[in-house]
Amino acid sequence: MIRFAFAGRCSTEDLQDPEASRNWQLTRAQALIKPAEGQIVTEYFDIGHSRSLPWQRRPRANELLQALRDPNRGFDAVVIGEPQRTFYGNQFGNTFPVFVHFRIPLWVPEVGGPIDPDNEAHDLVMSVFGGMSKGERNRIKIRVRTAMSSQAQLQGRYLGGRPPYGYRITDAEPHPNPAKAAAGQRIHKLQPDPAAAPVVLRIFRLYVDGMSAKAIAAQLTRDGIPCPSAHDPARNPHRSKTAWQQSAVRAILINPRYTGYEVWNKQRKEERLLDVDDVTLGHRTSMTHNPAEAWIRSNEPAHEAIISPDLFDTARTVRQQRACTQGRQERAGKRSARPYVLRGRIRCTLCGRKMQPATIHNHVYYRCGFNAQ
Repeated sequence: MIRFAFAGRCSTEDLQDPEASRNWQLTRAQALIKPAEGQIVTEYFDIGHSRSLPWQRRPRANELLQALRDPNRGFDAVVIGEPQRTFYGNQFGNTFPVFVHFRIPLWVPEVGGPIDPDNEAHDLVMSVFGGMSKGERNRIKIRVRTAMSSQAQLQGRYLGGRPPYGYRITDAEPHPNPAKAAAGQRIHKLQPDPAAAPVVLRIFRLYVDGMSAKAIAAQLTRDGIPCPSAHDPARNPHRSKTAWQQSAVRAILINPRYTGYEVWNKQRKEERLLDVDDVTLGHRTSMTHNPAEAWIRSNEPAHEAIISPDLFDTARTVRQQRACTQGRQERAGKRSARPYVLRGRIRCTLCGRKMQPATIHNHVYYRCGFNAQ
């Protein structure tokens, strides 16, 4: 009897059922090793991890790589259920040499048994499946983004995420997909929050009347109005809840969703190499803000407006005029050339605001921007 370790992977990003995915991969693996009287004695199955992650960064796959080094590993070979689930891009070429080094056969259904390290056809087949896996992931991303773009633009559909301050999520109607509707799923839309919507309107009016975003934040804090994170603490557990921030006021002033139109694609996922000197470590995914011209706006109003389009346009004009007066580009994001190592890491003990760095006579100071405190 040959003792096998079963390796597989399932992502939950596209709503896969982890149990069903594991079962069909395991069934294929068992069918492959049955004629050789093989028996699976242990499993290394990752759930919820993207195929683009290299084996070293998948918890269970990394455990398998470490087990290969152990002479008392308890299995004689490794079997997988589907190469496209297990290997992505050039991962096979970076991983299989470890199996060869420790003389552990790797069985694959598409090869019909163990991979022969000296067989060029086997290497070509696995490289093709790695490329197909990468292509499949890219196609899924394109389809999903295109569908979401059309839903936001043509249908004005709310596509999830935290509602902007001033709105709350409410039920809209049954899901248009019959299967999802039969399962009880429904779509949602934004509805003005009775407590926060008047604050949004007040912010726009104060700004148009001449107050700066910083002054508005200070005024709202003095008036005892809960800041966005304090108003909805369940969705903002990671944020300070003690005072209004200038950045929160600015985010409200530039958000066109308050005019009643749905807006999508304000952010995107961006992949960056973990180590440019070792690309086998893969990428780190982070959220990045898109420029305003890349936002997708609904063709028609999708929810009740809090402010009029005219008031929003007036606030934008005022913001642009102030930027020109101050000799800077609007929202340029230009940072000081001086490195402040504690920037964003120190908060005022009285109001909870981030302390602002400044250099006076070649000495660095951090002070609270809320002068009233």
